[in-house]
Amino acid sequence: MNILDKIIVDKKREVILKKSIIPVSQLEASVFFEKKTLSLRANLLNSTSGIIAEHKRRSPSKAEINYSFTVEEVTKGYENAGARGISVLTDGKYFGGSLDDLLLARATVNIPLLRKEFIVDEYQILEAKAHGADLILLIAAVLTRDEIKSLSEFAKSLGLEVLLEVHNQEELEKSIMPTLDMIGVNNRNLKTFEVSLDFSKQLANQIPDDFVKISESGISSTEAINELKPFGYRGFLIGENFMKTDNAGQAATEFISRLNKI
Repeated sequence: MNILDKIIVDKKREVILKKSIIPVSQLEASVFFEKKTLSLRANLLNSTSGIIAEHKRRSPSKAEINYSFTVEEVTKGYENAGARGISVLTDGKYFGGSLDDLLLARATVNIPLLRKEFIVDEYQILEAKAHGADLILLIAAVLTRDEIKSLSEFAKSLGLEVLLEVHNQEELEKSIMPTLDMIGVNNRNLKTFEVSLDFSKQLANQIPDDFVKISESGISSTEAINELKPFGYRGFLIGENFMKTDNAGQAATEFISRLNKI
């Protein structure tokens, strides 16, 4: 069993437990159910940098990245830097995140927030909406086509945008459907943790122009982004490169400033 399989087994157990503690009615009572969501898709289409900055304390591949700063400090720093959206890791066991992080981020910034999570159940989409997310992530590697269809339709019914993450052509081909807004290519193989920008380059032409293309993981330089832009990518998700520094917001500010000067 690889790490991704382990995460999904744990996630399904976690969802069963949460459902027994917090009823759907409680999630639906959240003030955020009445709040209009912000569009990451629109932000990326109107952006020159396309940076989606991520709040991530640790990961299975790198263990601890950064526990030194508050969610508020990091996310406000990202917003001030000019990030077009923020990804918030909410998995606890493997990434050190929580739904409270999402809530704190929502209270701090006014740009689109992605709930970065291993979503396997509609309940998690209700959680995302209840805690202020504007969009969710669906990972093709762990979902069937029918699951992607039902989960994306449910998210859209709540006014949330949907980012689908793929890693290879097989995942992409099974997943393309009109209820997706953006398609992200993960440059990190979730099973082996191998990282290469070639994954984004190879899949670029296979992604229909109806979807905003996002390149995720392994992006650590402005050169990498300029290498990917000719392939049609409008969004670039960067987490570790900012989070591993002493000041994630400042790192993002300097990075985006360099990007805009090129």
